Amino acid sequence: MPGSGTGIYAHIVGWGMAVPEGVLTNKDLEAIVDTNDEWIRARTGIRERRIANERESTATLGYKAAQQALEVADILPAELDLIIVATSTPENIFPSTASLIQDWLGAGRAGAFDLSAACSGFVYGVNMATQAIRSGSIQKALVIGAETMSRVMDWQDRGTCILFGDGAGAVVLQASDVEGGVLSAVLRSDGSGYDLLGIPTVGSQDVDMDKVGANGHKMYKMFMVGGEVFKFATRVIGESVKEALEIAGLGLEDIDLIVPHQANDRIIKSAARSLGLDKNMFMSNVERYGNTSAASIPIALCEAIEQGRVQNGDDLVLVGFGGGLTWASMVVRWGVPEPDLRQATRFSKQRRQISYSVSRWRARSRRWRRQFNLHVTRIHPERGRVIRLRRKIDQYDSEDL
Repeated sequence: MPGSGTGIYAHIVGWGMAVPEGVLTNKDLEAIVDTNDEWIRARTGIRERRIANERESTATLGYKAAQQALEVADILPAELDLIIVATSTPENIFPSTASLIQDWLGAGRAGAFDLSAACSGFVYGVNMATQAIRSGSIQKALVIGAETMSRVMDWQDRGTCILFGDGAGAVVLQASDVEGGVLSAVLRSDGSGYDLLGIPTVGSQDVDMDKVGANGHKMYKMFMVGGEVFKFATRVIGESVKEALEIAGLGLEDIDLIVPHQANDRIIKSAARSLGLDKNMFMSNVERYGNTSAASIPIALCEAIEQGRVQNGDDLVLVGFGGGLTWASMVVRWGVPEPDLRQATRFSKQRRQISYSVSRWRARSRRWRRQFNLHVTRIHPERGRVIRLRRKIDQYDSEDL
């Protein structure tokens, strides 16, 4: 692998996706904003998108996708060393969405953090995990792209609300001495385009302006200068794909499939023309899901695998672009058994389910312990007595689990 020098390779060995059940069609949007089905399809290729309900969130969708990926990989959550969630719609500013998912999975050995690189975030995250694996510092990583974009939409802005949907996708990466896996990656950013696509929020210069920014941008709502973003995307896709291929020592003729960020069907067609490739070389599901930001590439990858478009030995390109401005490309040589041959053993499935249940009870027990400690501290301020009580609680907690 170019640039490795360690003989350690990072292979994708598990994958999974989760989308809300709720569907918002173009016809439905006609009742919300001044638009119509024909206008949307002609300009974006989108017919419908998934919208999270009140019980669904970035974390719950990411958790479901992660469970699926662990099933395919047939590994236990306790084996994970690192969890990265790429998202522009985190559950909180902190704690991270990754930490919530880490707790729900019962991945007690894993570090966890969120990564913000907009629609490029998933490729960024996979590269971060790959570098950690190649360095020898970790063995297994879970990378999730998860979004609830519907929660940051201005539903009066037809330039953005027609484009986005909710969902999550995840992959498990594992160290191996078998050559292949992630061969190269190119990560880029142009911060001068910060005013073309973004979401003003806490800490921004607009925060004291009565929820409306100096440029007319609403607080906590997405804005986009569509024409400029379109030109940016069509330019950088071809450039970054060629650069990633060059680093991997491959050419356009070696590509078996490109899995791009699902932003707009016109962008995908333009990228195909600029690279001189047939559009069928590009995986596309934007028609059914719209733009799910950091979740779009892993969701598209999962569906490509399900459709039989990914085979052992195939050279894939993942390419994303979005707010920042950011863009990223990655070359992956596929090298895992076919999905139907990677069914988890019954014993492993049972252990995973037990892990999830134990994790839920452990979290509840820890919260109860903290609440009880606070209560005891208020009632019995004498230090020695509190320490003895806390020791008893800690002992009960460890014995019970």
